[in-house]
Amino acid sequence: MQTPSWRRFGILMSTLLMTALLFSACAPAAAPAAAPAAAPAAAGGEWSLEQAAAPYAGTTINCVFLDRPGYRAAIELIPEFEAATGIDVNWEIMPYENSREKQVLDFTGMTGNYDCILIDVVWIGEFAASGWAVPLERFYNDPALADPALNLAGFFPILLESFGTWDQVVYGLPFDNYSGVLFYNRCMLEEAGFDGPPATYQELLEVYGPALTQDGKYAYALQSRRGETQSADSFMRVIWPFGGSLLDENFEPNLLAEESLAGLNFRQELMKYMPPDIVEWDHDETVQGLAQGNVAMITEWSAFNAYFTDPETSKIVDCIDYAVEPAGPAGSRPALGGFSLGVSANSSPEKQAATWLFIQWVTSEAKSKDYIRAGGVSGRMSAYEDPELQAQYPYFEPLVVSWKEYGNPVFRPRFPEWPAISELIAQTGTEMMLGSISVEEGAQRLNDQIRAILDEAGYYGDRPKLQ
Repeated sequence: MQTPSWRRFGILMSTLLMTALLFSACAPAAAPAAAPAAAPAAAGGEWSLEQAAAPYAGTTINCVFLDRPGYRAAIELIPEFEAATGIDVNWEIMPYENSREKQVLDFTGMTGNYDCILIDVVWIGEFAASGWAVPLERFYNDPALADPALNLAGFFPILLESFGTWDQVVYGLPFDNYSGVLFYNRCMLEEAGFDGPPATYQELLEVYGPALTQDGKYAYALQSRRGETQSADSFMRVIWPFGGSLLDENFEPNLLAEESLAGLNFRQELMKYMPPDIVEWDHDETVQGLAQGNVAMITEWSAFNAYFTDPETSKIVDCIDYAVEPAGPAGSRPALGGFSLGVSANSSPEKQAATWLFIQWVTSEAKSKDYIRAGGVSGRMSAYEDPELQAQYPYFEPLVVSWKEYGNPVFRPRFPEWPAISELIAQTGTEMMLGSISVEEGAQRLNDQIRAILDEAGYYGDRPKLQ
């Protein structure tokens, strides 16, 4: 697998930043081709957002947003950006399930409905390879548009690599990033005699499960509705901690490996401590199961924390607590998910520049703490070092540990074929959980189907094995 390591990637990003800053100091300002003339430098030669945005005042850009806390946080901050720049930022809130399709239709139809595009970790290979997203070096190497404080190396390396980079080219800046976190109801655990959450999945199954599942309450819920929730949030979540993987080192499907089967069989065993209709539970149902006191533990995205700490949406405000996801035989392998914001290749040069200025601003270190306080999850390392925020948001600790120590950049493959593979996993994974097909039969079926997709795509020929 050719994904660069964190450290090598961090060095690459640092080098890019130093190059950009050197160019800024030594070269005259120049706008992208066909763009309006660059704004003059501020007094004293200092870069400012207001001066950089002056040529684009009155421009309107359209963004793809989801109905999640991180996007509501951005919406809260947008008026500040608009006041400073004169750029109008519109957004369309759409369900995650439709967001890729709507963007792809916009790209292929050349309709130009979206300028600020949303790139899921599993879409970046498709968006980059198809030429739908603009390489961001066009902007961060332009001294008229690049904030000297941009600091690409200030993002958690795994986030910039996984969500923003394909084949060592940066296409998006991390935005609304998640790690899987074990959220638990401390009060329920204490009432059952536990002084903390399970450290391992085996403990969850053998000790916590029986003690916490009774009287209509359940020890655990694993969001498993058919779709990306089944394929990524459920299926892949039990593969990795048991030492399995979707593909082996030769890019061959690996679901029949002993370790992969062990994880999938474990999920079947654990279902007796989950709500009986768990295969119908998406994120909303799972989050509400914990927030309403009906489930003791869930492994969910860190971004959902706002629901548990708000008295209007949670009955466990005083009982919510956090830990790293439990470990399997291969250790803790938390889910990795989230997005980056990119610039559409279909937009005009003026809209592209204005979009870059917004993305650079909303993901900046300068705005990271405000973004967190508004309910977002920042990808900036510096924000998580703030003692005040650490005290206010205790989920920081497992989140940072997950990103620094356990993060897996290919928790889900990021190649263009993932959506097709995800659909197959969603179908067969659901059938496994329902018992209409055995784990072994399902794994064999998926191995055959996945190999056929990858073979047709050329991965067993000369095509680089990137994921």
